[in-house]
Amino acid sequence: MSSPASSAIVSAEKEKKAAAGNSVIAALFLTSMKLVVGLITGSLGVLAEAAHSGLDLVAAFVTFLAVRVSDKPADHEHPYGHGKIENFSALIETMLLFITCAWIIFEAVRRVFFNPREINPSLWAFLVMAVSIAVDVSRSRMLFRAARKHHSQALEADALHFSTDVWSSSVVIGGLVLVWLGQNVLPQYGHILQKADAVAALGVAFIVIFVSFKLGKRTVDVLLDKAPDGLPQKISETAAQVEGVLNVGQVRMRRSGASFFVDMTVEVDRNLSFERTHTIAESVESRVQEIAPGADVVVHTDPREMERETMAKRIRAVAYRSQMPVHNISMHENRGRVYVDLHLEVDDHLSLQQAHDMASHIEKDLREDMPEITQVNTHIESRGTGMGDGQDVTSHEGVLVEKVKKITDEIAGQARCHNVLVRRKGDKFSVSLHCHFEKDLSIIQVHNLSSRIEERLKNGIPGVDYVLVHAEPAAR
Repeated sequence: MSSPASSAIVSAEKEKKAAAGNSVIAALFLTSMKLVVGLITGSLGVLAEAAHSGLDLVAAFVTFLAVRVSDKPADHEHPYGHGKIENFSALIETMLLFITCAWIIFEAVRRVFFNPREINPSLWAFLVMAVSIAVDVSRSRMLFRAARKHHSQALEADALHFSTDVWSSSVVIGGLVLVWLGQNVLPQYGHILQKADAVAALGVAFIVIFVSFKLGKRTVDVLLDKAPDGLPQKISETAAQVEGVLNVGQVRMRRSGASFFVDMTVEVDRNLSFERTHTIAESVESRVQEIAPGADVVVHTDPREMERETMAKRIRAVAYRSQMPVHNISMHENRGRVYVDLHLEVDDHLSLQQAHDMASHIEKDLREDMPEITQVNTHIESRGTGMGDGQDVTSHEGVLVEKVKKITDEIAGQARCHNVLVRRKGDKFSVSLHCHFEKDLSIIQVHNLSSRIEERLKNGIPGVDYVLVHAEPAAR
């Protein structure tokens, strides 16, 4: 059972082939009719139209073949598909039209200045041109509808040709009317009006040259992978609006037949999870396909440091130069001013004055290194260097261990505390413990609970001077 997507593709292929096939039949009919009437009447305008229609027949047949081939799926040798065969066929049409125009201009100039010919503007000449206009109007509308619906440049080229045929046929009719007037109404101007047919042929040639040049330029642009005007910028602006995109890098586009291929890079926060990054890329793809329906979009995510993260690293680097470890760095911005809060670890044997001098020194260094920082607030805390050589007394302090577990479980939950280690130096105790927390809690929530446990243990158990809580996610 075929999917709706595959059914739509098959339907599109049938519509494009039908439009191209009808165009071939119409071109064959018009070419034959114009050629016969042009030879009977001797009208260069009609013969020019016959030649024009003859090349339209060739172009329509090339388009028919191109449409059949272009819908073939991509393979190992053509990873981007076969769509550019449509663009190549449009280029062939353009070259054929230029050749036709060169012959028409040559023959028209020869008849106007060197070898005038007698023209017989019979009823058949007018009739064939009127029929040509009716057929061209009908098939150009049909092709334009199919081209817009299926984004086919080959069908669009055909439609453009046949719409200009309407104007060129009208010019030929005008030339025949002037010749008829010169023969039947204004014989005194007959020798001048007799040249109107050749002048009309020149008009046809110049119309075709103008249209062919525009079509040829567009075709060459596609073959050379020129990006559509304004579309990359629009894609970049749209992608930048997707939540999570820090910046849009290079956007590359190419067109192959009716298909667009877009390769682009977006910058995202390097701390995001793989799943979140993938979601951002899919959102960008979806937004791009709203602008270019059916486009094949490849989004490369480039991890980047956030501006605040970069500032935090610089703060640590400045502190490290003075051998001052810092942590819990937080930044706040208000009306363009940046305020920094941080914890500074100092040896516990220092006096308050010495620790304050160190804090003032690092605050001064930070403001000099990063002028955008307006104020630095430093929280001084002990590095715990005085407890490093304490004796392990865990096995002798069973009562203390049980108190630690009880207080910790009251805050964290039942049976959450384990691996309690107690060290003693003099009459002071240093306690470290492992505690399970719900794994869905944020770091801030875990930090607040750990701080409550530390404070309760220090205040609730005499002699406890230092507490370290090692947080672990609870198993479910």
